[in-house]
Amino acid sequence: MSSSTSGPSQRMLRVGEQVRHALSDVLQRGEVRDDLIEKTVISISEVRMSPDLKIATAFVTPLGVADGEAVIKALAQNAKFIRGRVSGALRQMKYMPEFRFRLDTSYDNMSKIDRLLRSPEVARDLDHDGEKDED
Repeated sequence: MSSSTSGPSQRMLRVGEQVRHALSDVLQRGEVRDDLIEKTVISISEVRMSPDLKIATAFVTPLGVADGEAVIKALAQNAKFIRGRVSGALRQMKYMPEFRFRLDTSYDNMSKIDRLLRSPEVARDLDHDGEKDED
């Protein structure tokens, strides 16, 4: 009895983590025959599963590459092959999910927040709050 506003279920989180590991293994072993994918280190930070577990959205960060979108495009072009390579590690699943790849921008967002928190204006405001607490 969950509402549509609640987050992912434990099952979705567990399966997403299994899929993330399986995807990472396939990419680490260099099983995908694509020049761009083979020469790029790809970090998979998260895999979000759809409620019916039929779609797996992988959030990836290509390391040391200027054009992350090109890597996403290459992964999307090889998604069916990747799906086949991952299937052995995910035999327990009733349906093999369809893979979608997205750039993970969470690291960029964290660095923006960090820069904001370190800005002189915010630091000054935080110092004033600290003085009030001491009284």
